Amino acid sequence: MVNVPRLVIAAPASGSGKTTVATGLMAAFAARGLAVSPHKVGPDYIDPGYHSLATGRPGRNLDAYMCGTDLIAPLFAHGSAGCDLAVVEGVMGLYDGASGQGELASTAQVAKLLRAPVVLVVDASSQSRSVAALVHGFASWDPEVRIGGVILNKVASDRHEALLRDALDESGLPVLGVLRRAPQVATPSRHLGLVPVAERQGDAVDAVRAMGERVLAGCDLDALMALARSAPALADEAWEPAYAVVERPRPVVAVAGGAAFTFAYAEHAELLAAAGAEVVVFDPLRDEKLPAGTAGLVIGGGFPEMYAPELSANEPLRRAVTELAIGGAPVAAECAGLLYLARELDGKPMCGVLDAEARMSERLTLGYRQAVAVSDSPLAVAGTRMRGHEFHRTVLEPEAGTTPAWGMHQPERRVEGYVQRGVHASYLHTHWAAAPSVAHRFVEHCRAR
Repeated sequence: MVNVPRLVIAAPASGSGKTTVATGLMAAFAARGLAVSPHKVGPDYIDPGYHSLATGRPGRNLDAYMCGTDLIAPLFAHGSAGCDLAVVEGVMGLYDGASGQGELASTAQVAKLLRAPVVLVVDASSQSRSVAALVHGFASWDPEVRIGGVILNKVASDRHEALLRDALDESGLPVLGVLRRAPQVATPSRHLGLVPVAERQGDAVDAVRAMGERVLAGCDLDALMALARSAPALADEAWEPAYAVVERPRPVVAVAGGAAFTFAYAEHAELLAAAGAEVVVFDPLRDEKLPAGTAGLVIGGGFPEMYAPELSANEPLRRAVTELAIGGAPVAAECAGLLYLARELDGKPMCGVLDAEARMSERLTLGYRQAVAVSDSPLAVAGTRMRGHEFHRTVLEPEAGTTPAWGMHQPERRVEGYVQRGVHASYLHTHWAAAPSVAHRFVEHCRAR
């Protein structure tokens, strides 16, 4: 049984202040000495970095599209084990999910799967009495979603607050917090959303501290904790990495990190370790060598386009990556990793493992995808079906090699990515918890070298 008190922080729409409130709540409760488990609905990599900074624990994603609805509660139980409170930040508007898929992957669906009360964060900047109609509509839309209270954001004045509270008195939902406009807490954004924590360092620490102080000053933490404790127990066993390895060689799997490669799900490293790998993180911006004994390489997503000159200038590491890949070592590259393995990125030389050129574009590619492996690779056998997502403003020419990585089936049919020697490189982000055999297969290929 899972008895962790929990809250889902949702909003009517993106831009209402979910990240500020969720991160601030995490920081405020952590400052009280509570062990807070941070979670994020959907595939987003950036918000969990701020959550981790606020709580000192890995930020974890709950994505019902990529992982399936059956894994949401087990993944939550795994991440929240031993904690005093779990805070789950929603995605987009409360009822927004995968395009054309009904409630799938929405915050509302995850809240129902977790049987968690929802706190609705409302941007009240341009309304007064209408806030009651908005809140009533969201609270009554789906009777299985329990909205336990409201936090009003961007409130202009005491008079504005009084008008909002008077209106909400008729709704029957308590006001659990009121936050005034506070530009100093704003976090900088760019073409793919917030700037990741790893790139901001001290500024990110200051921003998270400010969020916590703002929430502490404006929210009723005792009432929020009482609401969290009203969540009933979940009869779900915690997810665990599937493979236990005893007395077998532990191949070194090098995982790219640092400011250029910040997109990673915590479960990936856990699965690699459970499958028998020694996981070692390295920074392609600073390290001139791969970790000693590297048998396989994982290069996830991030912002290589922001660091193309620095990545290019690190010629010793680029040569080491190229030699490893040409030698047939297993290499799994997603999005940023794909670009790093290309011949060049925005005119700057990269590793040259793939005969392709990458460049920034004006077009944002974003959305969930259904894919099938086109050919055998260290990640999957041909025919393996996976769900994932794309999230980038770059283009690769050509988009696919002579042996593509994936055949896409949503939203359009196409082939994408590269499989050559031991390399599997693609724009597609996947969540390995949905298919633990991916990590096991990758480690077995590393062990066989």
